[in-house]
Amino acid sequence: MYSMKKNNKYNKSTYKLPMTGGVKKGFRAYACAVLALAVMMSFAVPAFAASDDPIQVVNNLSDFIFGLIRAIGLILLGFGIVQVGLSLKSHDPSQRANGFMTLAGGVIITFAKEILNLITGA
Repeated sequence: MYSMKKNNKYNKSTYKLPMTGGVKKGFRAYACAVLALAVMMSFAVPAFAASDDPIQVVNNLSDFIFGLIRAIGLILLGFGIVQVGLSLKSHDPSQRANGFMTLAGGVIITFAKEILNLITGA
């Protein structure tokens, strides 16, 4: 076990490394160039517009949102599997019930679009 003495070899003080003026200016120029490039690239995002059909725009947005919902459902599905596995190892019935509920919720959220299509008949 390590002792907390002042002369302990693990209790060293830290200090800044010396940097000359030219190196500082070069680093500042490099950091500014990287930041400017990152800002320019973030503003240069192409916007793909749909054709004259506004329904296509709504369908694209719906597909995007359901894709996000599906990703959240898959995360919940994986977490439910882990929870059920841990509950089987620890023999905890309440944790097992929570794991199966999370698992079922993850399945329902993952297939929410298909369930809604079945309900609406689309």
